[in-house]
Formats: sequence, C-alpha cells, structure tokens
Amino acid sequence: MRTGIHPKYFKTKITCVCGNVIETASTKGESFSVEICSACHPFFTGKIKLLDMAGRVEKFQKKTATAASVQAEVKAREEAKAVAAAAKKAKRKAAVSAEATTAPVTPAPENH
Repeated sequence: MRTGIHPKYFKTKITCVCGNVIETASTKGESFSVEICSACHPFFTGKIKLLDMAGRVEKFQKKTATAASVQAEVKAREEAKAVAAAAKKAKRKAAVSAEATTAPVTPAPENH
C-alpha cells in the first residue's frame, strides 16, 4: 500500500438531539451531532404516525356532494333564465301582434 494517500480515521462520538451517543470511526472529525438517529427515527422505532384513512373517504364524499349541489344550483339558475327569456320573448311577440292589429293601415301612395 502506498503511504500518504489514505485519510486518517478518528474515534468519533456522534451525538443525536434525542441524547443517543454512537461511537464509531470517521474521517470527518472527533465528534459531531446529528438531528435524527436510529434510536429516534420513526422507521426504526415503529412509532409511525398513521394518517386518518377513514377521514379521507368522508372528505372525498363531502367534496363530491358539494360539487353536485353547486352543479344543481347552476342548472336551476340556467333553467330559470331560459324560462324568463322565453316569457320575455312571448310578451314581445304579443305586443308586436297587438300593435299590428290596432295600428291603422295607411294605404301606400300611388305613383303614376
């Protein structure tokens, strides 16, 4: 082996924020700290927080029910507008026909 090409190993103490101390060898230095280790990580401890799976179904059902009610309201508004427009059109048509029957008919001037 060639000398001078290999890094120096130090006996290292790694300290976690949970208080766990791990002794190992490292080229980084003699001691340093980490935020999470195998003693406090949920994967290794088995204390995994599960999300509320049942709540997701109710949330989805509530969302679809809300969307369906909004669609029904929009459809009802559109139908009401269509009925109002048809009534207005019929009223105008009646007014035009009533005006045509009551207006005197003037004969067109004859050009000779």
